Amino acid sequence: MKLSATVLDAPDAQALARFYRDLLGWPLGDDEPGWATVRPPDGGAGLSFQTETRYRRPTWPAGDGDQQMMAHLDIEVDDLDTAGAHAVATGATLAEHQPQDDVRVYLDPAGHPFCLWIRT
Repeated sequence: MKLSATVLDAPDAQALARFYRDLLGWPLGDDEPGWATVRPPDGGAGLSFQTETRYRRPTWPAGDGDQQMMAHLDIEVDDLDTAGAHAVATGATLAEHQPQDDVRVYLDPAGHPFCLWIRT
């Protein structure tokens, strides 16, 4: 067995794929109605995106009765400020709640949290 991708549901698969293409610098792979992918140029598992017409944006951090996130992405970076500025420029939003000093939580355009972090 080989993990090929993590799949994220979204209201618009193509729009979210373009966001992660721009954020990560990975090429767009499959691009068909309701489905799109990005893959790292050096191989390995990528990200896939599926249009879900009944998609509900997660709330992070979730409270009682809120739509909870099911997963999040951890993205290692060399510089939090530079990577954070790039994330915002590509369409991410800095999350209001930040649980750690050496990690920054952002929300992609569909509301999925992802963390930028530096190995210490």
